[in-house]
Amino acid sequence: MSSSISLIDNIIIVVYIVMTTAFGAWFVKRSDNMQGFTLAGKIIPGWTIGLSLMATYLSSISFLANPGKSYASDWRPFVFSLTLPIAIWIAAKWFIPLYRNRVKTTAYEYLEQRFSLWARLYMGTAYILLQVGRFAVVLYLTALALAALLDINIETLIILLGVLTIIYTLLGGFAAVIWTDVVQSVVLLLGGVLCLIILLNNIPGGWKQLQSAASNEHKFALGSMDFDFAIQGFWVIFIFGIVENLKNFSVDQNYVQRFLSAPTEVEAKKSLWLGGLLYIPVSALFFMIGTALFVYYLNIAPADLPSKADQIFPYFIIHELPVGLVGLVIAGVLAAGMSTLDSSLNSSATVFTIDFYKRVFNFDADDQAQLKMIRMATAVIGVIATLASLIMVNAKTALDVWWQISAIFGGGMLGLFLSAVLMPKLKSTQAMFAVITGLVFVAWASATKLWFTQTGFGFALHTMMIGVVGTLLTILTAYLLQRFSKA
Repeated sequence: MSSSISLIDNIIIVVYIVMTTAFGAWFVKRSDNMQGFTLAGKIIPGWTIGLSLMATYLSSISFLANPGKSYASDWRPFVFSLTLPIAIWIAAKWFIPLYRNRVKTTAYEYLEQRFSLWARLYMGTAYILLQVGRFAVVLYLTALALAALLDINIETLIILLGVLTIIYTLLGGFAAVIWTDVVQSVVLLLGGVLCLIILLNNIPGGWKQLQSAASNEHKFALGSMDFDFAIQGFWVIFIFGIVENLKNFSVDQNYVQRFLSAPTEVEAKKSLWLGGLLYIPVSALFFMIGTALFVYYLNIAPADLPSKADQIFPYFIIHELPVGLVGLVIAGVLAAGMSTLDSSLNSSATVFTIDFYKRVFNFDADDQAQLKMIRMATAVIGVIATLASLIMVNAKTALDVWWQISAIFGGGMLGLFLSAVLMPKLKSTQAMFAVITGLVFVAWASATKLWFTQTGFGFALHTMMIGVVGTLLTILTAYLLQRFSKA
């Protein structure tokens, strides 16, 4: 490991990795049947699921990128977190009761009930592709950050972290995902809090100086309040946040699986309120770290201070934190990444096994056959996603292109779900046409933003509005088809 990191810090990091993997694998006894592997036996307490939900929201992106954003700009991305109470209220009132009463394991069983098999397979396919990409992106970014911190080859880190995540998710199932998320959430929170305390102690004048300097530079601003949807202002982020959070709580198997794993509907709702509301101050913590870093380096700018904002926090970790805490914070980076990776892996394997293998290829598969398939799917999807992460190492624009492609795959998911819930008379063919309309729009808007920006013929609003408009267009098309249908 890097010579700039002490032996004690190296030991802390290694011990954390070994213990997390072993802890996850310990739940193998609880995952010897399908309900245990996919829903943790439905015996997980609500508070535990809540912490797991919060950890799912966090990732290495949040841990490192959020401080970078507030360091370089202001707090406008925090507006996304402020939309959570609205989405939580809607999900707790309508989505959780619907899933608890209508499906057994996956969110997409409901779509087949409402329409037909195509809806279930479309949602399942889109979800698996999105999660493979999500796993690859988060694994790449986690390894990228750790490579700078530990001075280890990034390809080696990608393979190591990918294999470790596959092992404990493969062995421990969803119980391993839930309980390791709890441990990881504690580690990353502890690391973040200690970093902020040290920053405040190192800034002359402490909190008062931080508040004064940051206010003078408008660092706490939440973006322009103008209703201009071509710029990343307050309202663009606010609307995007509502739509994105509703998508998370309605059609993202990561979250639906947690709602279904709670012993009762009441516990499921409690877990959503706990995890969702807890994320608000947690995200504020990491934005505050970025602001504190700006004030700290405002007058003390080392010659080797990184020019890229996302590298400022890792620089501070290596150069400013005391021995022991460096290892803890790097463990926090690992925790943030792995809490996302295990969720993506388990939920993707669950969708493939239930919605494809059991439903299409082997309808009579018994519990043990399904368990064998879901373990195989966990390994295969994990390997594919790890390989995809390795490919991203040499792709300069891989992340930007991926998020545009993910908008195409996921653009119709929320629109289809809301159409199914809000329009009880909507027919299968009408829903299919509405989804195709939304997907064509998202593909066109994404393409014009990526490749045809100089033509003057393209999507004029901010990129964050592509998914929003695509969702609304899907719902509007469904409504019009239902409204003016002859039958």
